[in-house]
Amino acid sequence: MADTPLTVVGAGVAGLAVAARLAPRFPGLVVLERRDRHGTEASSRNSEVVHAGLYYPAGSLKAVHCVRGKQLLYETCERLGIPHRRTGKIVVATEEGEEPELDALLERGRGNGVELERLTAAQCRRLEPNVRAVAGLLSSSTGIVSAHGLMDALLQEARGAGALLQTRAELVGLDRRDRGYRLTVRTPGGTEAITSERVVNAAGLESDRVAALAGIDPDASGYRLHWWKGSYFAVASAKARLLSRLVYPVPTPVHLGIHAVLGLDGRLRFGPDAHHVPERRLDFTVDDGRRAAFGADVRRLVPDIADDDLTPDLAGIRARLQAPGEGFRDFVVAEESGRGLPGLVNMVGIDSPGLTSSLSLAEAVDRLLPA
Repeated sequence: MADTPLTVVGAGVAGLAVAARLAPRFPGLVVLERRDRHGTEASSRNSEVVHAGLYYPAGSLKAVHCVRGKQLLYETCERLGIPHRRTGKIVVATEEGEEPELDALLERGRGNGVELERLTAAQCRRLEPNVRAVAGLLSSSTGIVSAHGLMDALLQEARGAGALLQTRAELVGLDRRDRGYRLTVRTPGGTEAITSERVVNAAGLESDRVAALAGIDPDASGYRLHWWKGSYFAVASAKARLLSRLVYPVPTPVHLGIHAVLGLDGRLRFGPDAHHVPERRLDFTVDDGRRAAFGADVRRLVPDIADDDLTPDLAGIRARLQAPGEGFRDFVVAEESGRGLPGLVNMVGIDSPGLTSSLSLAEAVDRLLPA
C-alpha cells in the first residue's frame, strides 16, 4: 500500500489549487515544496492581474482556462474573503499603425467570450486623461487579486480536507512502480523516499526537470522550458493617482508589454519587461541601470512619468514553453498513460495567465485522475 494516494509537486498557485480541489477525494494528499514556504517563486512575483481572456487563440487551453478560471477566481475571492478588485483595464494603441492589431485583439477576445468595448481616442481620454491613446479596448472584467491571499486560502482549504504540506522538500527522483510511484525527496535531514499512487507535477520553474525524472525527454516531448525574467519599477506616490485602472499597450509576440499595474494597496507599478535567461539562474534583483529604457516605454503610455519618478521594485521569473523567436505555445496539462506512466499528470509551461487559470486547471486535473 502506498504512503499516500496523491502527491502534488510544487506549492505555487497551480499546485495549491490542485491540492485544494483534490484533497477531499484523496485523503492524506501530500504537497512537496522545495522552498521554506509556499508560493515564493513565480506565483508571487507577477502583476497579480485577473486576466479576462482576450489574448489567446480560440480553443486554446490558455483561452478556455483563463475565461473559466476568472469566473471561479472571483467566486472564490467572494466566498473566502480574499482581497481583490475588479479594476477594469484598457488596452491602448499609442499610434495609428497599432489599430489593426487592436481590432484583431477585439475579435479574438470576443471570440473567447470576453466582454470588450472598442474606444475612440476621446473615450480613452475620458476614462484615463493621462494616457496617450489613439484608440483602445475596455475590458470591464479584468481585475487584481492578492496572490498571497489566494494561495494562503487554497492551502487552508487543502489542509482542512486533510492535505499535508512538506516544505524544504526537493524531489530528486521519480520512479514508476507496480501500483504507483516512488519519490526520492531531499530534505535538510537527508534523503528519504515515499510512495504515491498518483503524482501531479506542478513544479513551475522546474516542471520540465520533474517530468524528466519520470523518464520523459523534455525536448522530444516539447516540455523544455525557457526562463524569462521580468522586472517592475514603482512610481513615486505623488503620481500614483495618475491612473484609475490597469493600462496595457498593444501586445508584442513575446509578451503583453510593459503595462500599468495598480496594487490593492494603492501603489502604481509598471512592468514587466522580458529578458531571456538561458542559464536558468534564479535572480530577482532589479537593475536600476534599466531605468532610462524603462522610463521611455512607460512614457509611451503615460507621458507625465519621468525617469526620476521610477524606483526599482520586484522581479519575477516566468517559465515558458516559448523559446526566443518562437510563436504562441499553450499550457501543457497531460495525463501520461500514453507514455507508460499512468496516474502522472504533468502541468508544464503554466505561465501567464496561470494565476487566473489556476482553479480551472485544477478542475481539469481532477477530471484526469479518476478515483
